Amino acid sequence: MANILVVDDEMGIRELLSEILGDEGHAIQLAENAQQAREARAAGAPDLVLLDIWMPDTDGVTLLKEWQRDGLLTMPVIMMSGHATIDTAVEATRIGALNFLEKPIALQKLLKAVQQGLTRAQETVRSPSVAPRPAAAVVAEESSHPVPSFGGSAPQQLMVRPGIAVPAVAEGHGYNLSFDLPLREARDAFERMYFEHHLGREGGSMTRVAEKTGLERTHLYRKLKQLGVEPGKLAKKSL
Repeated sequence: MANILVVDDEMGIRELLSEILGDEGHAIQLAENAQQAREARAAGAPDLVLLDIWMPDTDGVTLLKEWQRDGLLTMPVIMMSGHATIDTAVEATRIGALNFLEKPIALQKLLKAVQQGLTRAQETVRSPSVAPRPAAAVVAEESSHPVPSFGGSAPQQLMVRPGIAVPAVAEGHGYNLSFDLPLREARDAFERMYFEHHLGREGGSMTRVAEKTGLERTHLYRKLKQLGVEPGKLAKKSL
């Protein structure tokens, strides 16, 4: 498990990156401005930093320069921005940034850049010229604990409210959904069953569920959060 510091003044970006990277098995620290980032760095070097360029107090390039000047740029830093110019990206790279990601960040580009950064961190740790620090452990593709499956001989049922139940069949197992529900609640109930079913079949793998359902993975994360479906908690219940 790697310790990743995410620095961005937009709460939505921080939450989304935290969810995505947390699901990959990493420990995430969040900072909404440069001062919080300084405090997090002072507490100990993370394995990787995702650093926004445009922030209200101190911009990311200035913070990067500070860390370089003070000898604190000992971890890979990936810059992020939705408005930066090519010159800004080149400057950040010259100072010592490992990579630059343009917002909105594509999921595959994010995961690839993070993987490259953690690999670089491991190589730095192994280098005899650099003082050793804990190596960044890249976690397996998904959790080793499967989400409970809907398999088995007994049919699964969801009666959200008493009323007329309509059986829906999936892989030979029955589901019941009340017709008494308002349309939105009925749709949400069905979608919860749908995603829990696929999470169960795919052992909790978000990548495979995204492929099965035809959703882009970032959209899938948001959808599960909206529906209150938490694969992590489901996995713990199965232990």
